[in-house]
Amino acid sequence: MSSQTSTKENIELGNLSIDQQIALIRRGTSEIISESELKQKLEIASDEGRPLRIKLGLDPTAPDIHLGIAVVLRKLRLFQDLGHEVIIIIGDFTATIGDPSGKSKTRPQLTSQEVAINAKTYQDQYCKILDAEKTRVVFNSEWLNQMNFSEVIQLSAQTTVARILERDDFAKRFTNNASIGIHEILYPICQGYDSVVLKSDLEMGGTDQKFNNLMGRDLQRSDGQEPQVVLLMPLLVGLDGVEKMSKSLGNYVGIYEPANEMFAKLMSIPDSLMETYFELTTDVPMDEVSRMIAGLSKGNIHPKVVKQRLAREVVAIYHDHEAAESAQAEFDRIHRDRQMPTDIPTFFVDNSELTNGQIWVGRLLTLAGLSKSSSEARRLVVQGGVRLDGEKVVDPAQLISIEKNRIVQVGKRRFVQIELR
Repeated sequence: MSSQTSTKENIELGNLSIDQQIALIRRGTSEIISESELKQKLEIASDEGRPLRIKLGLDPTAPDIHLGIAVVLRKLRLFQDLGHEVIIIIGDFTATIGDPSGKSKTRPQLTSQEVAINAKTYQDQYCKILDAEKTRVVFNSEWLNQMNFSEVIQLSAQTTVARILERDDFAKRFTNNASIGIHEILYPICQGYDSVVLKSDLEMGGTDQKFNNLMGRDLQRSDGQEPQVVLLMPLLVGLDGVEKMSKSLGNYVGIYEPANEMFAKLMSIPDSLMETYFELTTDVPMDEVSRMIAGLSKGNIHPKVVKQRLAREVVAIYHDHEAAESAQAEFDRIHRDRQMPTDIPTFFVDNSELTNGQIWVGRLLTLAGLSKSSSEARRLVVQGGVRLDGEKVVDPAQLISIEKNRIVQVGKRRFVQIELR
């Protein structure tokens, strides 16, 4: 769902019945608490001619938005296209605490300067998906910084230690005698209070945010408000097919990556993830997805064809259809026709790194950013993952002469042209 959704599409979505809207909202969701409350809120909002207030909190701790984060943002865009108000809370206050969700130990707290830099990066990026003119952005320091200690105590009195320990991660740490900071216990209370301040009708988050989102419902009830609906989206599994998508794990696809890189990365996902990726990262109708998956299971469709369709759909969302077609042509040129990419970056080797005009392959790979360490470079060579000018490097001790237009390749996707500085 591109940020360039047309006005005509918005009008068509706005004319859908409540049941049709809920069917669209339901796509890809893990849980809606509760769907009956959501329907009631949508009906009342329609009768009163007002939008619902849809809230999403972002702690600016990892500012590069990837497809995993985009799963939630794309659902927010749907709410915008249905005519509702989207409120992004930049958790500049709560980020200095550090969200303990799913953590086995206390997270390091960010400085105010780090938070400010990350928040700015987030704001620059999420408008790739959301309609900037229809997105209200607030910072929770606006109200949390204003609270005095008495007010913090009064707010904390709205819940209990037993309730806090219902959180699986806290319960495990408590059982294992691992430390739990008081500031961590305050985190879900602070996030829940955001909902009270904004009088949110619905809060979105990943499944790991369920406890925090439900805390918002509890605090709203205590404040005499109608509790918000909680809509939870699944955590997208990364390219490795095992862990959730994360930049730190390197199994991610960034929404600002070049089209060719996005396409190649998506072609590497396990076949078992294709249906989930179609559902969560594209707008392809699910009945069409089901037909493709059925064709795969019957052997009527080759997995590569389906994966190419998936990669084209995703690239078109964040670039355009022409870029998607071009990316597929480039991918085929490299992998099917065994040709070199057209846009290979150049790495200049300093003369000081050479001995008799040569450099050890492990040192070259590390300097060029193709391996994290010399030991990893050795492992890549031994595993047959390194090529020089198209020929496999078999000796991890090999010395390489630096000549113009030499191409080093690691794996299927990483190429560097090396030249002497």
